[in-house]
Amino acid sequence: MFCKEGGPRLGPPHAHAARSVAAVDAWKHSDFLCKNYILNGLDNALYNVYSPMVNAKALWESLERKYKTENVGSKKFVVGKFLDFKMVDSKTVISQVQEFQLILHDIHAEGMVLGESFQVATLIEKWPPTWKDFKNYLKHKRKEMKFKDLIVRLRIEEDNRQSETKSGNYHQEAKANVVEQAIARHIGS
Repeated sequence: MFCKEGGPRLGPPHAHAARSVAAVDAWKHSDFLCKNYILNGLDNALYNVYSPMVNAKALWESLERKYKTENVGSKKFVVGKFLDFKMVDSKTVISQVQEFQLILHDIHAEGMVLGESFQVATLIEKWPPTWKDFKNYLKHKRKEMKFKDLIVRLRIEEDNRQSETKSGNYHQEAKANVVEQAIARHIGS
């Protein structure tokens, strides 16, 4: 309240009632406490810069002008984190999904809205290369999937992959190109 509003003013001298003077004095005392409470939270170097401010409102507005503009850049930073996020094979997919959910939470906290189907599609696109087959399977599903349902499917798929790897039944396709040279051609020349 003291940070957003100016204090009460006394009217003409003949209108000064004891109550009005008491209200102004109470406001001044509370404003003094508020201003010093804010100053107390600042670093010593900033305290010296902002202590000359007349009242809590002036102090608060000055701090908002200086530091609130930096939050505008945080939207760009969060969007950058969202766009740059990639999953890797060296970590579990579920732990990486949790990191992705934190980024989504930050985006929401910045006031940006992403539709659930967009979130699902984006997450599927960010899966590691070894999940290509499962990724293609989900991309070709006709029914839209909820984010929660995707997480359930991911957990099941990851558990299946881990159990197959432990039992030795998981076969990862080895791919190689065979190159044959015409040795006879070189010998005969």
